[in-house]
Amino acid sequence: MPELPEVEVTRLSFAEKIAGARIELVTLGKPLRWPLGCGPQQLQGQLILSVRRRGKYLLLDLNNGLLLMHLGMSGSVSFGAGFAPPGKHDHFDMVTTLGTLRLHDPRRFGAVVYASGESDPVSQKLLGKLGVEPLSEAFDASLFHQALRRRNMAIKQVLLGGEAVVGVGNIYASEALFLAGIRPTTKARRISKPRAVLLHHAIQRVLTQAVTKGGSTLRDFSNAQGEAGHFQLDAMVYDRAGLLCKVCATPIKGIRQGQRSTFYCVNCQRP
Repeated sequence: MPELPEVEVTRLSFAEKIAGARIELVTLGKPLRWPLGCGPQQLQGQLILSVRRRGKYLLLDLNNGLLLMHLGMSGSVSFGAGFAPPGKHDHFDMVTTLGTLRLHDPRRFGAVVYASGESDPVSQKLLGKLGVEPLSEAFDASLFHQALRRRNMAIKQVLLGGEAVVGVGNIYASEALFLAGIRPTTKARRISKPRAVLLHHAIQRVLTQAVTKGGSTLRDFSNAQGEAGHFQLDAMVYDRAGLLCKVCATPIKGIRQGQRSTFYCVNCQRP
């Protein structure tokens, strides 16, 4: 699943190229997770002012509304010229004066949704409960610790939940917990403030590094220009079950938490 770094990498790869474009045509393929919420013709003639990100959502600001795009489990965005006709897994094509924006999604868990703005109930339903952005100044270590103290779940599950902090998906939660020396099964409320500060810094470090590396390409992720990511090559624990820890040479352990794979070092990461 594309996580926050992959979504940010995708945004960076086309945001400046599409800014100022006028929408000429929108075509839809098979239904996605949620309906568009307006007729495709309603988007024609609108200007794309900018492209932002909130959590794992891409937000395309229009001169009269907002498009919220989610990549789901297997989605990817392409932007450019000279595209072939849409294939069976291409479910949203937006032709603009500067190029075509296409959502490709074999599993169709992604979505493109129109709203009148961020105050629109549609936007609030999707964005209203998201936690603080981890790469923003609003991500405060003390407030993060307070949020953890209110939760009795395992810290890995809290990070994935998106309420204490948004967008720290499965890969990067495992990596951040390793850097902070915290075992993923530790109850969030038991984490002391000094350890929470370490985790706060580790989250920012891991996500920043992942964006710099172009995200992680485990299966078929690529940015809007078709470029793969390379963060997975630097992973310390993710998807390394049975391999030796790069720090202490202890075999990495793999477990299941909430139907998701978790990886950690029993020596470097303490309860």
